Amino acid sequence: MAKRVVVGLSGGVDSSVAAYLLKKQGYDVIGIFMKNWHDDSVTISDDCPWLDDANDAMIVAEKLGIPFQTIDFSKQYKKQIVDYMFEEYKQGRTPNPDVLCNREIKFSVFLDTALKLKADFVATGHYCRKGVIEKEEEKIYQLLAGKDDNKDQSYFLCQLSQGQLAKSLFPIGELTKPEVREIAKAQELITAEKRDSQGLCFIGKVRLPDFLQQQLKPKTGKVIEIPTSFTGFNSEPSQITHPLNHEELKLISAPYLYKKEDGIIKGEHSGAHYFTVGQRKGLAIGGTPLPMFVLDTDVKENIIYTGQGENHPGLLRSGLFVQNDEVHWVRPDLKLVARETARYKARIRYRQPLDCATLYQEEDGLYIIFDVPQKAIAKGQFVAWYDKDELVGSGVIG
Repeated sequence: MAKRVVVGLSGGVDSSVAAYLLKKQGYDVIGIFMKNWHDDSVTISDDCPWLDDANDAMIVAEKLGIPFQTIDFSKQYKKQIVDYMFEEYKQGRTPNPDVLCNREIKFSVFLDTALKLKADFVATGHYCRKGVIEKEEEKIYQLLAGKDDNKDQSYFLCQLSQGQLAKSLFPIGELTKPEVREIAKAQELITAEKRDSQGLCFIGKVRLPDFLQQQLKPKTGKVIEIPTSFTGFNSEPSQITHPLNHEELKLISAPYLYKKEDGIIKGEHSGAHYFTVGQRKGLAIGGTPLPMFVLDTDVKENIIYTGQGENHPGLLRSGLFVQNDEVHWVRPDLKLVARETARYKARIRYRQPLDCATLYQEEDGLYIIFDVPQKAIAKGQFVAWYDKDELVGSGVIG
């Protein structure tokens, strides 16, 4: 009897080809479109194409001859993703809803739904791969980068557990995007030439601050420029020599702290909670020799601290910290215990090149010290660490 797979058909080419490949491989395939949003109270733009996407997904299912249905997950999505976004920005943090959506919706609520349909697996159109190894007579599942370096999406799945991976399939992980489109064309799938979706659908084609204003109201505050001569940057050592003691780890990983008197007022903004570290657009401040970037936000005092140029020392830090309860090991068998260290490659955002780093597990949490200073480390971002092409673990930056 063929194993049953429920595919998340998004109405895009990647999930369409994933469904086709699974059927070709002999699986009993069911297609489900996840309706994650329809709350007009926090939707500004009418350009949210979920209806078109659902229709395209249905047409693909008909073409492939597989059962199809639409399931409404909007209540769970609002509670676990949208409300999370608002709360994080309110606190001056930089959330990544895509990572949370995969952990909380696609590989949790959706997976539970699939299991009720007596499915053996769920499948998505993510560009990543799954490996299996045996260790002490136990199966361990690996989350591996996709073969297409330009499309690798393993970072977005960095919070998956062994239980979730065990029930997941990634049919296009061995393919490149052009190969996926060629398969879709050959099978005359309606999604073959469809452009990739960008960002969260419910926001539509609007600026994030405009969306956030639905619940986070504007509040005028000062924009303060920090000069490159600020003495607080001296806390970042020019040369890091391992091993580091606990005090050195705390020093290197701590964000720079600014006060109003450390710089000069350059203008006003409409709310510190609308901005994030490293942001360039939206400041509406001109007349400077170099572009202005956000170095930090103080949501309590409603101040934005900025600096000129993408190489401003306030944008660069070599270390970051993850609280113990925010550390997640995709490979729990590799989990570090207190006072253990390990060498991995890591990234703090999607599509960022991996850089070498040393992980220090201390009593109070995990410290990650990069060989090369990282640009715009922000609280709330996810850091993920890799062993070659395997994503080993991740955590929320504190």
